[in-house]
Amino acid sequence: MKSRMWFGALALAALCGCQSVETTQGGAVGIERRQSMSTLVSSAQMDRSAAEAYAEVLSDARKKDQLNHDAAQVARVRAVANRLIPSTAAFRGDAPGWKWEVNVISSQEVNAWCMPGGKIAVYTGLMSQLKLTDDELAAVMGHEIGHALREHGRERASEQMTQQLGVQVLSILTGVNLENQLTNTIMNVTFSLPHSRTQETEADRLGVELAARSGYDPRAAVSLWQKMGRLGGGKPPEWLSTHPSDQSRTRDVQSYAERVMPLYEASRAR
Repeated sequence: MKSRMWFGALALAALCGCQSVETTQGGAVGIERRQSMSTLVSSAQMDRSAAEAYAEVLSDARKKDQLNHDAAQVARVRAVANRLIPSTAAFRGDAPGWKWEVNVISSQEVNAWCMPGGKIAVYTGLMSQLKLTDDELAAVMGHEIGHALREHGRERASEQMTQQLGVQVLSILTGVNLENQLTNTIMNVTFSLPHSRTQETEADRLGVELAARSGYDPRAAVSLWQKMGRLGGGKPPEWLSTHPSDQSRTRDVQSYAERVMPLYEASRAR
């Protein structure tokens, strides 16, 4: 009886264990949505688990001789990242000090992502198939960094943990390592579970501001998403399948790019 009562108490605590948080400052683009995060999933836990997941991805790419194969491409991607990262301070004071890692994976896949804590990968297929300019590359990377700044991975993990409440409580009772579960969840969120439309729109808007603050033309995001829309006969890559339609995305990105043009002009004048 006592064990069942204890189990029930843990279940209730886990179910109620969500808090409303503000992960970023609004910036010029005005991102102000508060997010619901599980108290079972802290930012620090996400960062540790993301580092483990990232190491697994790099190890697999290394075994296949797909990691940082072209030195010029790696230098180009890291140069863009090195300009974007200081600008993250506009949204989060702690972000420039994250343990950032930036690598390039040789693959025809049109993809890029940024795991929690600043673990970035760009796929060569993205650059070659879309023939990206540096401004467009900054738009992609700014978008992905935006997901990390807003802790969308933690938000998605919190949703997953809430849905798997019984598993959470069982883990607590049996002593199963929660961070091992989080590593698997991060891999799932990064490669399988798409972001919501709201999260994608937030990342778009943060991305144009990061680009502008870093001296990259934010209007390049418009041509980027137009290229994405044309890829595969008008069907965007699967990783963008939950994003609003091409037309609504273009209108939104264009509007917010114009909003941050003064930041771009100021950056170019420095």
